[in-house]
Amino acid sequence: MKKLLPILIVLISITSCYTFKGISIDYTKVSTFSLGDFPNNSSNVVPTLSQDVKEALRLKILSESRLGSTTANGDIEFNGTITGYNITSVAPQPGETTQFNRLTITVQVEFINNTDPEQNWKQSFNWFADYDANENLPNVQDDLHEEIITELVENIFNKAFTNW
Repeated sequence: MKKLLPILIVLISITSCYTFKGISIDYTKVSTFSLGDFPNNSSNVVPTLSQDVKEALRLKILSESRLGSTTANGDIEFNGTITGYNITSVAPQPGETTQFNRLTITVQVEFINNTDPEQNWKQSFNWFADYDANENLPNVQDDLHEEIITELVENIFNKAFTNW
């Protein structure tokens, strides 16, 4: 019986807390998540950006955790606002031109853990992608959004579900 006790303790620990790639979620306390609307309050409004960010975060949580999605009042809640959508010139060239433009998207996120309020936080996340200055933004926008949103969601997910 003494030899089985350590094994039993390990098994109980494994089943109550999920850890994969540094992700740590205590499923004995948390089983659902919900997402707010993530409105776009930046000066440049892209109609689909809010929904794209929200859907990417929802899919990331569903695919990399055992949390179930609910429309409101989840054990974990994410509320956010897109606060920045900026294009800047980078890599100056002779003759007052630039080689690349940089699209930066900033999202303010509020994380609410209704089972453990000490874990609540509010943080701004931003990511960028560069594109050729000779390209028109509408021609490359979808690819840039996908790249930037992927990184933003990864950073938000890691902040929420990892214990670094």
